[in-house]
Amino acid sequence: MSQQPAPVPDRQPLDDHAAASVRAYAADQRAKVDVLASVLEDIAANGYPAAESGVLWEEARDVHLERLAGEQPRVA
Repeated sequence: MSQQPAPVPDRQPLDDHAAASVRAYAADQRAKVDVLASVLEDIAANGYPAAESGVLWEEARDVHLERLAGEQPRVA
């Protein structure tokens, strides 16, 4: 293995608006991952929650679809 760092390809700079959008997306994703990590840590420390304390997937789906329907349309 070579001890030399790999060459970095040339990059196209982003305008301020695009950079802010990317940072906002990264923060949103980081928050989601933090929530997942905390749930997994809780499971590791305390075991799985009882099935009776959960939410049926149909109910969770309906709530999620209602929330999505109320959001502003976005362009990918």
